[in-house]
Amino acid sequence: MLALLIPLALAFLFFAVVLVRACIQKRVTPRGEAVLLGVVTNFFDTLGIGSFAPTMAWFKFRRLVSDRLIPCTMLVGHTPPVLLQGLIFLVILGVMVDPALLFGCVIALLMGGLLGAPLAKKARVKSVQLFVAGALLAAAALYAVNNLHLMPEGGTASGLPTDLMVVAIIANFFFGILLNFGVGNYAPTLVLLSLMGMDPRLCFPIMAAGAGFAGAAASIRHIRYGEIDLRIVAGIALGGIPAVLVAAFIVKTMPMEVLRWLVMAVVLYAAIVMLKAALGRSGDDRVLAEATGGAVH
Repeated sequence: MLALLIPLALAFLFFAVVLVRACIQKRVTPRGEAVLLGVVTNFFDTLGIGSFAPTMAWFKFRRLVSDRLIPCTMLVGHTPPVLLQGLIFLVILGVMVDPALLFGCVIALLMGGLLGAPLAKKARVKSVQLFVAGALLAAAALYAVNNLHLMPEGGTASGLPTDLMVVAIIANFFFGILLNFGVGNYAPTLVLLSLMGMDPRLCFPIMAAGAGFAGAAASIRHIRYGEIDLRIVAGIALGGIPAVLVAAFIVKTMPMEVLRWLVMAVVLYAAIVMLKAALGRSGDDRVLAEATGGAVH
């Protein structure tokens, strides 16, 4: 377990230095609304409701970030809190997970995250809008399925047979790519591993540690590319870190069904708005450099 804990802790520290340095160089201060957004989304993310879909919905509802910048800004901002989640879940539950499955899925997600970063950079505005709209619709569907108690209950396994483990590792590689386009890995990983018979609780170290590594690797590239809103990124990270600690060690559990219905409604609305924007635009179907003239926030 130390083979993952130590690199994850180092990744957390290194990424924090990179992010703070970028903010200092650009003379960026965290936006207050983003701090509050980071508190709320990461608090509930730690309890299992997810952070990507609510964040995307709020971005779109409040027009905080241009459509093209939504996935990368969100990924970079949520990476420090997710790295912290990864450390916590590895300590609490990681020792119960089959090491081969844990390491395989984490490394696959990391490789996918690295590959997805340059792909997201080259994506056109309309493509990003369609990806985000699709991710929001999928998230809304999963919230509904969860509330209707139709989610796979999972089993009690702490590992998987070799053939299923290979499938899970390959799937996590693609989940890593999709992180760069605003598609969170928590829900698909939880569904996939639960269907394979895994204990749902033991999916959290895999999801969080993998997302932490992948997010850090991809986010360093996105910071270097400069195609993010650092004011929002800094705010989400600043609010998210203490929220994770409160959720993990103080609150731990709470009733979530009513909240999921509310989030589903907001997410569904944002998905429809994003889809309309994607289908209604023609002149903006360009890469970011053309759409913004190279301006960086």
